[in-house]
Amino acid sequence: MRKTGRVTKGLCLAAVLMFGLTGCGDKSPLDPGDPVSLTVWHYYNGSQQTAFDSLVEEFNDTVGREKGIYVQGYSQGSVSDLETAVRDAIEGKVGADAMPDIFSSYADTAYEVEQAGALANLSDYLNEEELDQYVDSYIEEGCIAADGTLRIFPTAKSTEIMMINKTDWEPFAQAAGVSLDDLGTMEGVTEVAQAYYEWTDSLTPDVPEDGKAFYGRDAAANYFIIGMQQLGVEIFQVENGEMTLNVPREEIRRLWENYYVPMVKGYFGAYGSFRSDDVKTGDLLAYTGSTASAMYFPDQVELDDGGHPIDYVVMTAPVFEGASHYAVQQGAGMVVGKSDEKHEYAAVEFLKWFTQADHNLRFGCVSGYLPVRKEAGSRQKLDQVIAEHELVVAPKTYDCLTTVFDGMEGMTLYTNKSFENGSAARKVLEYNLSDRAAADREKVVEALNQGKSLEEAAAPFVTEESFEEWYASFCDALNQAVEKKG
Repeated sequence: MRKTGRVTKGLCLAAVLMFGLTGCGDKSPLDPGDPVSLTVWHYYNGSQQTAFDSLVEEFNDTVGREKGIYVQGYSQGSVSDLETAVRDAIEGKVGADAMPDIFSSYADTAYEVEQAGALANLSDYLNEEELDQYVDSYIEEGCIAADGTLRIFPTAKSTEIMMINKTDWEPFAQAAGVSLDDLGTMEGVTEVAQAYYEWTDSLTPDVPEDGKAFYGRDAAANYFIIGMQQLGVEIFQVENGEMTLNVPREEIRRLWENYYVPMVKGYFGAYGSFRSDDVKTGDLLAYTGSTASAMYFPDQVELDDGGHPIDYVVMTAPVFEGASHYAVQQGAGMVVGKSDEKHEYAAVEFLKWFTQADHNLRFGCVSGYLPVRKEAGSRQKLDQVIAEHELVVAPKTYDCLTTVFDGMEGMTLYTNKSFENGSAARKVLEYNLSDRAAADREKVVEALNQGKSLEEAAAPFVTEESFEEWYASFCDALNQAVEKKG
């Protein structure tokens, strides 16, 4: 998919060949007469859990029965709950369950577990031909071991898209003379958001400065990591296990101007737990979020004085003007706990089955996750699987997946490499600026309530001095996070 992915996958392949292929081409250590039982921990809930459980049952009744593998899946609740359960198991805390054979994991968590020596080397069980079936950058992300071998098996991925309340967009667009094409860049989104604030403010001439926010985004950390990558800067540059922090002033300022400034002025907003919640309450018209969030985009806006049904538009996520088209690569993979050859081999056999195009797309049709094999990433393959299995797919999920598939050729997926204290550094990106924007917006609203204009109320927060003060504190917070010991 991209050059850097191919280079690193080559290193991973070299590690595979160097350290041997214990489970590939050799006699299987499994015995159908003495089946091995595998426990899988994940964070799927609702329809996602139902889809996963259905596939596990199918595996057990077919390939699992034939080879002697029985899989049991358990949801640990949220991602945070799963991470806590894994850490408790590794540390042997009183009352903690034993480590599962397989568990869902993001790269940062997997890196921590790998550092504890608790992950199986998946390169022992995959040959070159098998590795080449997967999207290059997904394999790259999983090669987190110091020797370049694979530790995270790609099972389901996502990226970001933009979703828009089409019904309420259309009268505004006609009145303001804007179009969906204007939302292709972050600068364009900021300009449209200002126009929307001013237009909604004009609808109530007797009430000054009551304009509404147009746009919001989930995952502020993605905004930093991908935004900087689009501008030609890798914020966390990892080479040979060492991380170099890159936060050049001018590029960071560009991010500040297209996030903090419109947040403080009320052009952007964040009110509920997720931005899809804000669309549902009518507080936003558009947001950038994960492909997996498509199923939560509301069918109607619910207001205090009633509601109305809405249609939607799915677009690729905006990029910075004149920048490279990078998009986030995210979504947990599966890791295998270090145990014995029989359990590790069986775990990889299940994961290879689960990620076959047919099975992976069936899961994606429910979850909104992207498949991980190259052959599965197209509208044509998706349509084929839907037809063959007579699947009923939610239109929003289908439109989300096909929007990404159709736009994949023009974009490069990116995720930063894992490093020590990566989780702490990401939390700084997630909360440092967004928390400050929320607090300063409250001060602006207070000034508006005192009769000041928006320009007057926001003025103290959008100065050069304000940026410099925040920028210094932001850099300090990042440095403290990455240098944290213990």
